[in-house]
Amino acid sequence: MQQYVARGVHGQTVEVLAQRILTGQLPEGSTLDIGALQTEFDVSLTVLREALRVLAAKGMVDARPKRGTFVRPRGDWSLLDPDVLRWQFSRQVRPGLFADLHEVRSIVEPGAAGLAASRATDDDLAALDDALDAMAAAGNDAGAAVEADLAFHRALLAATHNELLQRMEVLIETGLAERDRMVHRHGPGDPVPAHRAVVGAIRARDALGAAQAMGRLLEQAVADVARLEESPE
Repeated sequence: MQQYVARGVHGQTVEVLAQRILTGQLPEGSTLDIGALQTEFDVSLTVLREALRVLAAKGMVDARPKRGTFVRPRGDWSLLDPDVLRWQFSRQVRPGLFADLHEVRSIVEPGAAGLAASRATDDDLAALDDALDAMAAAGNDAGAAVEADLAFHRALLAATHNELLQRMEVLIETGLAERDRMVHRHGPGDPVPAHRAVVGAIRARDALGAAQAMGRLLEQAVADVARLEESPE
């Protein structure tokens, strides 16, 4: 699914409305006062309607005769849509969101590492090595560290040569990017050894070892987030 890119007044309108829905400020089932929103945002009716069309495409709002435009039940939202994921993770609008992400990663990524150990090509291994090199070179550059980590996990899923697993990239990358930005701002430990252990097992065609190494990496990820949650900051 194509990702929505916020631009100008239209983009800001979409972002604000999405955050209000996700945080419950506009609760499920509530009817939107279009006139009041138009006045509040100081936008044209065309801009507001276009913003609502974006949210309607993501299952968050709908419009019906005599009822007007209303917020749909959460069960109808496209929660795996890249933008809906990004909006949730960027503001941590729901407690336990990172815990949910960890559970998904714990199910998917050790298995992916095991598959990669039996299926990875030379090109796949080169992509993993490149990500490790970028991770090592990033140093204290938080932005570069985040990009390197995302490249690693993207390469890992690609190395499974399973198209459905590769589609998990959207969920894992979106949440992982926000987690990484949060962690790297506070000076994490050296991430390279844990990631290198995964690649070493994949290169050795050790499926069990690769899965176990990925499991240890994920345990460290949980510890990093827990450390930040306990921080006075």
